[in-house]
Amino acid sequence: MPELTVSLPDAEATARLGAAIAPLLRPGEALLLYGPLGMGKSTLARGLIRALTTPDEDVPSPTFTLVQFYESDPPVAHFDLYRLTRPEEAAEIGLDEALDEGCAVIEWPERLGDDPGHWLGPDRLAVVISERDGGRGATFFAAGAWEERLKELHV
Repeated sequence: MPELTVSLPDAEATARLGAAIAPLLRPGEALLLYGPLGMGKSTLARGLIRALTTPDEDVPSPTFTLVQFYESDPPVAHFDLYRLTRPEEAAEIGLDEALDEGCAVIEWPERLGDDPGHWLGPDRLAVVISERDGGRGATFFAAGAWEERLKELHV
């Protein structure tokens, strides 16, 4: 599984990273965002969604609604699975439909259980955001078509 790590010195860099990923995301694919609370997962998601919609799109964190849907090309759904108590709830809030119609950005994908591939297609990109060198860093793990496409990411 190809791996890439980049530095994220501030929130703007995190949002730009999301915008850089956006044109590479295809229907049926998921972007999985891992990291502790407050690490920048929603900031990265917001940058990606605004790149697919409009720069001034209102992109609230779906912490309480669990999912927000956006009309874009491809359509994108932003999931926050933090409050799920069991993996099956992901289907109940529309993960399957989101991937059938477009792509998904998923915060807290570990709530999908030990095998996220069971819920997701083979083509997905995982980003782990963590503290690094006095700031933050993002490490990418590519699966399926993303193994080759990760080379196209310019950050």
